[in-house]
Amino acid sequence: MERKCRADDTLMSVLLVFIKTSFWGLFNSRFPRTRSSEGGVVWCMQMIQVAISRNTLLGIINKSCTFPHLSQTHAQVIRNGFQFDLPTVTKLIQKLFDVGATRHARALFFSFPNADTFLFNVLIKASPSSSLYFYTHLRKTTTLSPDNFTYAFAIAASTDDKLGMLLHTHSIVDGFASHIFVASALVDLYCKFSRVGYARKVFDGMPERDTVLWNTMITGLVRNCCYGDSVHVFRSMIAQGLPLDSTTMSTVLPAVAELQELRVGMGIQCLALKLGFLFDGYVLTGLISLFSKCGDVDMARLLFGMIGKKDLVSYNAMISGFTCNGEIECSVKLFRELLVSGERVSSSTMVGLIPVSFPFGYLHLASCIQGFCVKSGTILHPSVSTALTTVFNRLNEIDLARRLFDESPEKTVAAWNAMISGYTQNGLTETAISLFQEMMTTEFTPNPVTITTILSACAQLGALSFGKWVHQLIKSKNLEQNIYVSTALVDMYAKCGNISEASQLFDSMSEKNTVTWNTMIFGYGLHGYGHEALKLYNEMLCLGFQPSGVTFLSVLYACSHAGLVREGDEIFHAMVNKYRIEPLTEHYACMVDILGRSGQLEKALDFIRRMPVEPGPAVWGTLLGACKIHKDTNIARVASERLFELDPGSIGYYVLLSNIYSEERNFPKAASIREVVKKRKLAKTPGCTLIEVNGTPHVFVSGDRSHTQTTAIYAKLENLTGKMKEMGYQSETVTALHDVEEEEKELMFNVHSEKLAIAFGLITTEPGTEIRIIKNLRVCLDCHTATKFISKITERVIVVRDANRFHHFQDGICSCGDYW
Repeated sequence: MERKCRADDTLMSVLLVFIKTSFWGLFNSRFPRTRSSEGGVVWCMQMIQVAISRNTLLGIINKSCTFPHLSQTHAQVIRNGFQFDLPTVTKLIQKLFDVGATRHARALFFSFPNADTFLFNVLIKASPSSSLYFYTHLRKTTTLSPDNFTYAFAIAASTDDKLGMLLHTHSIVDGFASHIFVASALVDLYCKFSRVGYARKVFDGMPERDTVLWNTMITGLVRNCCYGDSVHVFRSMIAQGLPLDSTTMSTVLPAVAELQELRVGMGIQCLALKLGFLFDGYVLTGLISLFSKCGDVDMARLLFGMIGKKDLVSYNAMISGFTCNGEIECSVKLFRELLVSGERVSSSTMVGLIPVSFPFGYLHLASCIQGFCVKSGTILHPSVSTALTTVFNRLNEIDLARRLFDESPEKTVAAWNAMISGYTQNGLTETAISLFQEMMTTEFTPNPVTITTILSACAQLGALSFGKWVHQLIKSKNLEQNIYVSTALVDMYAKCGNISEASQLFDSMSEKNTVTWNTMIFGYGLHGYGHEALKLYNEMLCLGFQPSGVTFLSVLYACSHAGLVREGDEIFHAMVNKYRIEPLTEHYACMVDILGRSGQLEKALDFIRRMPVEPGPAVWGTLLGACKIHKDTNIARVASERLFELDPGSIGYYVLLSNIYSEERNFPKAASIREVVKKRKLAKTPGCTLIEVNGTPHVFVSGDRSHTQTTAIYAKLENLTGKMKEMGYQSETVTALHDVEEEEKELMFNVHSEKLAIAFGLITTEPGTEIRIIKNLRVCLDCHTATKFISKITERVIVVRDANRFHHFQDGICSCGDYW
């Protein structure tokens, strides 16, 4: 019996030595890594019938990949007395989180008495939704202190910027704010919530920065549409000699693509080749997108062909490249090829296929894509529904777009932006503002794209009060440094009549691009400040900015409204001969306007006849407008004949010609033109005027009696008319119907919409308050004259925006100098 016991002890010792030295060799021989580890775990459980070491248990935990396996392992942990062993329990909790057994992981944690900071870090990282709870638990119920990883994981899991800022404060107090991991998490957090300014402060304040931190900063800037800033940071990274990786390349390439900086992109391509990253899948994808967005689809196709084994990502990039360059047939063909290959398409595939950039003529295709997305389930992805919403908006299918937006189960900021932008682009600015206000009641925070879109709506509508409210929102969100937002603000103030505020904002901008300069130049032109526009144009050139076609259009527009004939001619020739920019129809129309307004009608006609392209309605219409100013019926007849051929459905040209004949008192000819309009059943756009009082818009039409204060408005207008006549005012009735009595003609003009709006403004605002109105048509001569008198009588500044420009009336004088 004693010998038997000794033999059993010896056998046990041998078995223990065997387990310690040969267990994993035997395991790996029977269950190599290339096979499933499930059988291995079961075998382990069967083999373990004796006490085993911590390392053996940790190995088994690592091999376990399902919750049942981990439950069995947990039993062995308890059986072998390791239930209070910190490394073993920590590893088991981490693995439970990995397999999704969150409830069991939490239960195990709360049953464990000796947690350390590392275990808390595991919980905070693995359970983002409960990260704040575990962070608070660590600080308040233990004697432990958070470390750099605690803050990095907690900040990364923050659900809003206020919580992130609180954690940032704690990290500063505890001395971890300058740690590289914490800084990376902070930069990512602030960029995620569009706090780019704070992110830059954290980044710039770091004494040392690694590649990950630089990449995080570049990514955050790209995410917030700060493309120029992201490229600048990338260049700084290179200048400081920091090591680059493939992530750096693939992160900055989208920014370069959005800026369409082809030369910069080619430089990055060379750098990627030098560093060995050129054939990285993400880098190649970025390069394909870059060349596609810069219009070089052939190079994109070549890069696509260089990919040996094409995956879904590369297909998506090329499909998108074809689509954004208008090669829709190639895009559809490649999409079919992808389907034939058996590859399952993704939401990115569908977004790339949708013809957002070239939608016209592809309504049927867009509808077919929508049907495919519904069948494949990709319609549920926000990016797909947003792209379809955008394309339907651009095709003026607003109802389809809104239905798609409303039915989207998951709305994003991009989805809201697409719908708001759709309303703005289609002239439904009030609906756009209403939808924006609805967005502000949700959990979504407007980003720079939202802000620029709504500012555009304010500019179109002339909603200065709401525009000022948006400006305050921009300040509260710290978005003033965003160049696109600042440029949109300048545009809004200029188009809402506050050119001085626009100028101050422009001067205060630390960074400007060509679009910013164009916006301010155009703003000056819109208000008739031609000399200021020219001065700004010359300053722009001196600072090294390259003028674009829009720049020249803005300057020529300013010259035409200020009578700067010589300057306009010089600028037009510089555009063609020095900058080699091919003029568009709008440029030619501006030159005709410059010559025509100055009375050089013959020269304007000769300019049209020498145009290298066929003049369109815009050019001939400009000449006809000049003929009305200078009462030249001969050239008016030539222009109108061409207009009636090119654009027979536009009533405006008929009305203009009729008025020219009326001013010449050729009433039979004017009546015959009106008769043609009646026979063709052409409808004239009714004139209307908008005035905003205390943030509320009021719209008037000619002869309007629907307003609640109609009696007071007409009484004020009658009182003003009497005073105006005492000062020598006479109604300009020559363009009214010739067979109407003169007294009736005066009454017809006295109830024009702009006069009603001004009268309403006078009775509802304090004395001395500036009055701003917006007219949808060109202000008529009689209303222009009347407004000069009203400004003198009431001692008010009256700002009128008509279809062509702004008029600033003060003390009986208009800023246009009667040249409009």
